[in-house]
Amino acid sequence: MIVDEIECKSLLNPSKLAVYCINPYVGCQHGCTYCYADSITRKFSRHSERWGEFVDVKVNAPEVLRKEIKNKRRGSVFISSLTDAYQPVEKKYELTRKLLEVLLEHDFPVCIQTKSPLVMRDLDLLKKFKECEVGFTIISTDEKLQRIFEPFSPPASERVEALKELHENGVKTYIFAGPLLPFMSEGSLVELVGVAAEVEATLWVDKLNLKPGVWERVREVLQRNQPEMIAKWEEVLFSKSSYYANLRERVVRLCKEKNVECKVCF
Repeated sequence: MIVDEIECKSLLNPSKLAVYCINPYVGCQHGCTYCYADSITRKFSRHSERWGEFVDVKVNAPEVLRKEIKNKRRGSVFISSLTDAYQPVEKKYELTRKLLEVLLEHDFPVCIQTKSPLVMRDLDLLKKFKECEVGFTIISTDEKLQRIFEPFSPPASERVEALKELHENGVKTYIFAGPLLPFMSEGSLVELVGVAAEVEATLWVDKLNLKPGVWERVREVLQRNQPEMIAKWEEVLFSKSSYYANLRERVVRLCKEKNVECKVCF
């Protein structure tokens, strides 16, 4: 893992996910095979290493945000869109916590998406926001499957426990079940909907986003672990398969049965 300290010129950037987004790091130690952020990150970073093998730490991020926010209208902030703000290096640098402190001072609503229960370290701050939502990406509750596609991320069971603790402390939550992996993730749908019902979370679902390089990495993983699935995935991803349409109907039905708010991104 290559970790470099860098300085950024801006931090609070326009976003399609909220009014603004913040990415305190470039790259991500979780190294998820399916991550679309790799191809986007390559456009503005100098790195040639494999996704998951490098992280740039924006060490001046809190100072930049403190200056920027004075000239920005109040708006929702998504943390983070191209990295995980609570990946392992956050334990050392605490950039995300420092950024939350600034956002709290200026009463900016925040929405966090992560795979790490490290977010619970900042529960004291999260509870002080007037508007705050924390979500966990969970592609499957099958941790063997998770380890194949998310080799360095925390277990799904720890994410579920964090969701429950957040709910108990009055923090609004959501689950991002994405990407739903063909013929694999669907085995966890009933359990995920059940968790969402228990913690009164919104369930977001999405399919695999085939940004440049994603299929090549995913195919490599399938070749090593379940080569018999390659042809099935190719049919779903590159033909007029009804697989995702049928899966969408199933997710919507399950959510309706459990009275869970469901938002489908495909």
